[in-house]
Amino acid sequence: MVTVASAKKKADPLPPVKRRRGSERQGRLAFWLLLPAAVTVFGVIIYPMFRTLLVSLFQVDSALATDTPFVGLDNYLRMLASPAFWASLGRTLYFTLVSTAIELVLGLAVAGLLNAKLKARWLFRTIVVIPWAIPTIVNAAMWKGIYNAQYGALNALLQQWGIITDYKVWLGDPTLALNMVIVADVWKTVPLVAFFLLAGLTSIPTELYEAAKLDRARWPRIFRSIVLPMLVPSISIVLVLRTVEAFKVFDIIYAMTRGGPVNGTTTVTYYAYQTAFSDQNFGVGSALSYIIVVIILALSAIYLRMLRKSEMSLL
Repeated sequence: MVTVASAKKKADPLPPVKRRRGSERQGRLAFWLLLPAAVTVFGVIIYPMFRTLLVSLFQVDSALATDTPFVGLDNYLRMLASPAFWASLGRTLYFTLVSTAIELVLGLAVAGLLNAKLKARWLFRTIVVIPWAIPTIVNAAMWKGIYNAQYGALNALLQQWGIITDYKVWLGDPTLALNMVIVADVWKTVPLVAFFLLAGLTSIPTELYEAAKLDRARWPRIFRSIVLPMLVPSISIVLVLRTVEAFKVFDIIYAMTRGGPVNGTTTVTYYAYQTAFSDQNFGVGSALSYIIVVIILALSAIYLRMLRKSEMSLL
């Protein structure tokens, strides 16, 4: 008869000392494997965050400044009282709302086309992803050439179609320049949105479409009653990601317009860059950076709350 002790001994052939040594070796191995990543995260993210927070509490007017008096929250109050800050914030909100809305509508249309049963559908999906694969700086340089007032392709095309008679300076007007930057950003980002929504479309059960066909429901009703409710989680994720990315837009602004003309494309992140590095006012620039972080956290919290509500409504 097999006793309980002998059964445990057979089930656990290694003695406790060897098991403990093996777990210690695994723990040390895990520590050394994770150490480079931890050092990188600390050096690239955590330390700069705390350093920026510390600098935002002092008056630092130069990279070589030795006299940096403590000013507390004065840098934050100075930014909140600045008309230039509120103007840049307004342009940023306009950029975020318009670009995100257009990307969502176009992305949904492209996702519907990619989800259709077409020949060589894999080829269309490959072609669509190309704009997203292009680096942002390359994308900005390409569109800057398209908008060029002397040899740009946009002017030549519109003149051939008879829409305009003279070449137009697309990046010469503050309002028009901001909208042209939005077009360039939308062209690059629509594929990402489309593939997010495509994942949601492919997860919709085909039985729902078949039941709708039996009820002789037309496509507008199918879209409103089946497709849109089932895409709410995917749309919410897209809204969170694109709102955060669009709000902190910098690279395409820097490459295309450098904030001009007449600060017409100066978004809040580019304004923080100008304040800190062009004006050498690192204290105020650091405070502005943390104001941006607070705004992004607030927007993310709102969207995440909406996402939770949408998920609860589908359960």
